Amino acid sequence: RKNTKRVPSFRKLLRTSQLKLDNKLKNKQYKQQSTAKKYRKEQKKLRQAVRDAVCRKPFPLEEYKKKHVEIAEKREEEEDDALPLDMMDEDDLKLMEDLAQKASFLTRDISSTEPVHIKKRKHESVIEKYEKMPRRMKTEPEKELIHLLPIKDKGGIIPQTMEKPDFSEEPLPVLTPEEMAAQRKRKLQERKMHIAALASAILSDPDNNIKKLKELRAMLMEQDPNVAVIVRKLVMVSLMEIFKDIVPSYRIRPLTEAEKAAKVKKETQKLREFEEGLVSQYKFYLENLEQTIKDWKQRKLKKSNVISLKAYKGLAEIAVKCLCELLVALPHFNFHNNIIVLIVPLMNDTSKTISELCCEAVQKLFKQDKLGSASLGVVKVISGLVKGRSYNVRPEVLKVFLHLRIKEVELKKDSEDIAPKKKFMTFKEKRKNLSRMQRKWKKAEEKLERELLEAEASESKEKKLKLHTETLNVVFLTYFRILKKAQKSPLLPAVLEGLAKFAHLINVEFFDDLLIVLHSLIASGDLSYRDSLHCVLSAFHILSGQGDVLNIDPMKFYTHLYKTLFSLHAGTTNDDIKIVLQCLDVMLAKRRKQVSQQRALAFLKRLSTLALHVLPNCSVGILATNRVLMQTFPKMDLLLDNESQGSGVYLPELDEPEHCNAQNTALWELHLLQRHYHPTVQKFAAHLAVGAPDEGSRALPLDLSRRPATELFEAYSIKGMNFNPPVPSVTPRRK
Repeated sequence: RKNTKRVPSFRKLLRTSQLKLDNKLKNKQYKQQSTAKKYRKEQKKLRQAVRDAVCRKPFPLEEYKKKHVEIAEKREEEEDDALPLDMMDEDDLKLMEDLAQKASFLTRDISSTEPVHIKKRKHESVIEKYEKMPRRMKTEPEKELIHLLPIKDKGGIIPQTMEKPDFSEEPLPVLTPEEMAAQRKRKLQERKMHIAALASAILSDPDNNIKKLKELRAMLMEQDPNVAVIVRKLVMVSLMEIFKDIVPSYRIRPLTEAEKAAKVKKETQKLREFEEGLVSQYKFYLENLEQTIKDWKQRKLKKSNVISLKAYKGLAEIAVKCLCELLVALPHFNFHNNIIVLIVPLMNDTSKTISELCCEAVQKLFKQDKLGSASLGVVKVISGLVKGRSYNVRPEVLKVFLHLRIKEVELKKDSEDIAPKKKFMTFKEKRKNLSRMQRKWKKAEEKLERELLEAEASESKEKKLKLHTETLNVVFLTYFRILKKAQKSPLLPAVLEGLAKFAHLINVEFFDDLLIVLHSLIASGDLSYRDSLHCVLSAFHILSGQGDVLNIDPMKFYTHLYKTLFSLHAGTTNDDIKIVLQCLDVMLAKRRKQVSQQRALAFLKRLSTLALHVLPNCSVGILATNRVLMQTFPKMDLLLDNESQGSGVYLPELDEPEHCNAQNTALWELHLLQRHYHPTVQKFAAHLAVGAPDEGSRALPLDLSRRPATELFEAYSIKGMNFNPPVPSVTPRRK
């Protein structure tokens, strides 16, 4: 009969459902599993049979016969004991005999391997039985087997096994503390030499030894508990220094598919391999540093438990230091934004050491970032952190904004550095040295160069202005959020200090609202004295810049500063005098056209009184400010005369500088200050007492007259608890 079953065509196979194919595959797998299971069962039965045969002990002929006889007798006795025949009826006894003659499964010896209904051989001798019994042989103890993955062959699946290895643990030798210390020192020296060899090989030839970076990075997973902590720290620092040296001065971008498929020169291919290996190893290194910090933050130990939890803090500090160094040293290279995202949250860390490290690194980055792209990335992340934590961050996080390089003077300077002026040939030089055709070509070339230079300069300047504008927008957005939603936050002093620095760059549209907010903060009375000074300074910075066009009278701020000047003293508020000197410079010297004579006289009198009860460096700064006022405003020498000018009496306790009648008093404080123990204070007091002349014998030396008040305040500081300037030694006179 012809087989009508056809082989399925390829088109039919394509139409086969995926479910059917999956079922076929499962059935095939089940068959293979069942075959392997059957084979394992057969092997198990065979091993059991061999075990049973080994356990049986062969007996000599006589003993074997005697033993069987004794067993038969015992059985009979047991039967007699179990059921005495005297107590049985005749019918029951007959029934038992009939049952005994019929062999069944219940009466058969289960240990026998013969069939049930086979006829017993009548002439079977004892010797043949003895010969057929298996002998017991001396065998080795059976070893435990390990089942491995089976092998598939043409004949089917062949199971694989191997003997379980016997690990006989040898006891470790007990070492004394001196021997353990020597062993640890030797291991540590070996690791140091290995690290040094790998690092020197990479630095000597980075292109050919880039693969050794992987070997060095593998040492970050040191497992020896005696040296693991120190070795990991050394490897972290070594890799950081290596990357700082071998990283190129440009960003490495990933290759496109077309570039990978294109044929290139050997040198180009070698450079590509180097760059690819460098980027991958740098990425893995940063991931290791990040994981170390995360493990410490989460108080989590690895399964190996090589390093204790206390040692993890030291490892985390080294990891943070490495990240801070890379943040500052490689702002142009790959994964810089990832480093920023890691570093900025650590600025708000509970550990003071780690927080200071990160803040210092960000400050360095701001100071050296001329273009502003890296600064913009950091400022955005800080703004997001402050908002995400609901303004519950350390004030140091916001104080880093004060180190931003956003000044118009620096912008002009940097743009001039980027686009230097090129010197072109004059017409006479061309006529003398070049032919007609050369002059024509030279003219076209110079025109093209001029256009390129202009385009480059304008592009770089516009890019920098754009980045700085965007950075300032983010900074002011953060400041205004805090002023609006968290006025009682500890961040307010940092916000006011930042506003005082960048107020001249704020848009004119926000001036009115900002001045109202600053005055309301001062009037609320919730601010500290230092914060109120920052409010005053911010307000006058706003008015001194673009605020000149606004018709705003800041009399409230003048009154507040005049009223609170006597809050300063030689104790805790001594450092606040620097801010007061800055305020006075902005309020009086730079706004001299808007300040009346009465106001200037009142401030001059009150500052002279204040100079009597502060530290020497503060007195020097205040007297330097008085000198500027006397030279800036006319008729200040009224206070050097004993006669009163006009009506009224001087009212020193009045808080209004316009109405205190300061013109009717005199600067009698200068006579006391001329007897001050500090020589510089004496010089300033004597100079002011004669009207602060610029020339003559009573004029100040150049090193005092040309320095601003804030600089003199810092120069004569006595923070080191020593006399500044030092007291000259007096040599005793010889008789």
